Amino acid sequence: MKLVVQRVKNAKVDVEGETVGSIEKGFLVLLGVTHTDTKETADYLVKKLCNLRVFEDENEKMNLSIRDVKGKLLIVSQFTLYADCTGGNRPSFVNAAKPDMANELYEYFCEKCKENGIEVQKGIFGADMKVSLLNDGPVTIILEK
Repeated sequence: MKLVVQRVKNAKVDVEGETVGSIEKGFLVLLGVTHTDTKETADYLVKKLCNLRVFEDENEKMNLSIRDVKGKLLIVSQFTLYADCTGGNRPSFVNAAKPDMANELYEYFCEKCKENGIEVQKGIFGADMKVSLLNDGPVTIILEK
């Protein structure tokens, strides 16, 4: 499982011209699933994400978690995080999990984040999504297991 985590001032995802998820301060999380991922993988990354200290404290040091700042999550499924471009210029996506498995782990991941007391907004799995964001910093971190 691979996460691209962007600290944002705001972010939203639109599908067919309609906003389906929107947050203010928090993280935009692009989430990719591979064949070997399990619920244990998701649990590990949920813990990492919810405790990631990249928000500034009163001394302007990255020392606070998303919970500390009462931030929100916008989590968007992104199978292209497992693109393999080593064999040419057209990416192969054989490393991405099949849609049924990927969606199950995506939904599980979102639920576990909610169980950690964080408000979660989502995209629509498998849809053609348009994602907008105002990256804060910019701060972009990749988490994977």
